[in-house]
Amino acid sequence: MRNGFPPTTAPAGRRTAGTTLLVLDADPPPRLGRLTGRARIVHTDEEGLTRLLPTADVLLVWDFTSHAVRRAWPGEGPRPRWVHTASAGVDHVLCPELAASDTVVTNARGVFDRPVAEYVAALVLAMAKDLPRTWDLQRERRWRHRETQRVAGTRAVVVGSGPIGRAVVATLKALGITTALVGRVPKTGIHGPADLDRLMARADWVVSAAPLTESTRSMFDARRFGTMQPSARFVNVGRGALVDEDALAEALAKRWIAGAALDVFRDEPLGPESPLWGLPGLIVSPHMSGDVVGWRDELGAQFVELYERWAAGRQLRNVVDKKRGYVPGH
Repeated sequence: MRNGFPPTTAPAGRRTAGTTLLVLDADPPPRLGRLTGRARIVHTDEEGLTRLLPTADVLLVWDFTSHAVRRAWPGEGPRPRWVHTASAGVDHVLCPELAASDTVVTNARGVFDRPVAEYVAALVLAMAKDLPRTWDLQRERRWRHRETQRVAGTRAVVVGSGPIGRAVVATLKALGITTALVGRVPKTGIHGPADLDRLMARADWVVSAAPLTESTRSMFDARRFGTMQPSARFVNVGRGALVDEDALAEALAKRWIAGAALDVFRDEPLGPESPLWGLPGLIVSPHMSGDVVGWRDELGAQFVELYERWAAGRQLRNVVDKKRGYVPGH
């Protein structure tokens, strides 16, 4: 606790400019007009974060690609009572010191569910209908008739039973795909980790939408890719470090699997020297599966709503279990 107040709510009388909101900025900055006059809003970049962190009551991590919070948090001085990251993943902010503190962490759960699900469906259809090759042939001005795959009746396994994973399942089912969902623990309608290898061995589509934790890091490795059918394809819209990229590269190069699509990577941005760009059957996209027109405005509006709850002394939503590394409830 800080000043003796519970960390999930604002103390009485702190609804004005007396509260310092520190924003780790990205371009464009968030629209926080509704908080004008209700908080002292201070913007900073990575270099200024360490110096300004002790002055903040609330930290908004608008630059969700930055790992500066992990580096700055262990320093000396007070720390914010509440940290909000404008992203679904929280691994870029959680460090042992933050996880052990009384500071509450919230995320952008709910903003990206449908956009990511639509993106996964687009990737599945693009690979099934051989659209990348169609575009290549069009640029070459070559007329080559081909047969493509029917997606209805195929099987998919979606790993990650949070809102994004559940939205992916619903969208793929609408295409006629038989879909299994895998979560951290088995429950009604959700398979546990022990079922994953068996499900992957039967799947035409394996979709990774899990959070990054110590138990999920590099979970898709050479052994797992080896369980997949040669006709199967892999999609990752979760976190880059869920995948052993060298193992995936080998699986694609040796045609152990038919194809893959990666929207997230171990190191971002993906450098031009990376061999992933040229792998056969791989679709590369720059971490954009959830970024639809207006997404930044939705993120800003979500934070303002959360701030108003906090300032009113109401319980915050989207509170992350810092030991698990995600919002519980699924």
